[in-house]
Amino acid sequence: MQNFEELAFEQTPMGELTLRRRFEPAADAEVFEVKLGDEYLMSSLFTVAEEALADLGLAAIDTPLAGEEWDVLVGGLGLGYTAVAALRDRRVRSLSVVDALPQVIHWHSRQLLPVSAELVDDTRTRLAHVDFFALMRGEPGALPDLPAAFHAILLDVDHTPSFPLAESHRDLYTADGLRRLARHLAPGGVFALWSDEVPEAGFLGTLAEVFVEVQGHIVPFANPITGRTSQNGVYVARTPR
Repeated sequence: MQNFEELAFEQTPMGELTLRRRFEPAADAEVFEVKLGDEYLMSSLFTVAEEALADLGLAAIDTPLAGEEWDVLVGGLGLGYTAVAALRDRRVRSLSVVDALPQVIHWHSRQLLPVSAELVDDTRTRLAHVDFFALMRGEPGALPDLPAAFHAILLDVDHTPSFPLAESHRDLYTADGLRRLARHLAPGGVFALWSDEVPEAGFLGTLAEVFVEVQGHIVPFANPITGRTSQNGVYVARTPR
């Protein structure tokens, strides 16, 4: 096995985007990584919290909706683990996945990543080159033919609510931005957000200004690089029914 292979390199408005595959001796495993400039965005070595984002978000949909078929929106395609985890719930009727970087969508179309086939071969999946944050603001032309409302919106783009990848994302994490997002949710629907850090009390308070039920989950996972347990966070917030 090659120790390192660059699978894709793209110039984007946000910087140099790189997809690479390497062998990680500490895990005795093949690892896929994405870098934006000098920043590591994601790694297939650490997917527990990305999958928990889908599991926790869908589990929080209000009980009367539990017997229905659900329309789900994922903001941020990345390596695809959140989207695939959502598809494993058979109650999901449609899965719209939006990403501001068309290169990432192209990677999955070429099936370069471990879960690409499971994602793109599922007829419920729709991948779209769309800025999630513009979509939530209601900017014209963002994405046609959306469901009238989503039962869950799952977001994994920024490092944390206070550490966004771009300044243009920052307005979403205000009470007004969250109110605009909530208009895209069905009654009893859920907004769930991944964070690289454990939940922040300040952002939990901001969520509580808009949503009726708010929870911050700490998601532990084994880190073979450090030999210790690391933690991510998942915020879950539900609209009134």
